[in-house]
Amino acid sequence: TFLTGIDNQLSLKVKVIQSDNGTEFKNSDLYQFCGLKGVKREFSVPRTPQQNGVAERKNRTLIEAARTMLADSLLPIPFWAKAVNTACYVQNRVLVTKPPNKTPYELLHGHT
Repeated sequence: TFLTGIDNQLSLKVKVIQSDNGTEFKNSDLYQFCGLKGVKREFSVPRTPQQNGVAERKNRTLIEAARTMLADSLLPIPFWAKAVNTACYVQNRVLVTKPPNKTPYELLHGHT
C-alpha cells in the first residue's frame, strides 16, 4: 500500500489522511485499516471542494490530459483508465518549475 511504501522507502509515518466525504473514503475497511496503522482521518466539509484545492486541481489536470490523449489518438472510452494512468505517470516525471528543479518522482525517491 501507499502507507507501507512511505514507511519502507522514506522511514516516515503517515499521521493524517485528509479526504472529501466520498464513500470510497468513508467505509469500515478504511476506518479499520487507519485504526490499525494509527492514522488519523480528517474530512472536508461536504460540497466544498475548495478545502481540497490541490487535489482537485491535480485531478482536473489528469482528466484534461487523459481526455486530450484519447481525442488525439482517436482511442475509444474503454481506454480511459489507461489514459489516466499514463497522464499520472507523465505528470510525476515532468519538471517542477520552482527550485530545486526536480520532478515529483525525484523528490519522492531521490533519483530519476
